[in-house]
Amino acid sequence: MEQVARTAAGAFGLLPAAQDDATDRRGVPGRLGTDPDTVERDLIKLVLTIVELLRQLMERTALHRVDQGGLSEEQEERVGMTLMVLQDRMSELCDRYGLTMEDLNLDLGPLGSLLPPGDG
Repeated sequence: MEQVARTAAGAFGLLPAAQDDATDRRGVPGRLGTDPDTVERDLIKLVLTIVELLRQLMERTALHRVDQGGLSEEQEERVGMTLMVLQDRMSELCDRYGLTMEDLNLDLGPLGSLLPPGDG
């Protein structure tokens, strides 16, 4: 069984973490660095990032529908109020966990940032 695991790890280019060194010979971290003191904050950051992305998508969709004339005045007002309340709640949650909206903007490397600049 151990031989199968080693063969599979080799086939996928997976190297076990060295006992004394947290990086492999390529300089790639071999272990996941977790700090029990920051796990909750990191999880909240991830969840808020996803919620902020969805909030921005909903906002853009609503603006598109308004521009297309697909909403009544009452619907426009209701959607606007809902989006404002959601943005306020996001700000409150960020404050509670010591985060800024910029903290929620993940760097996706060559793809750029997750959230558009200037939003939030």
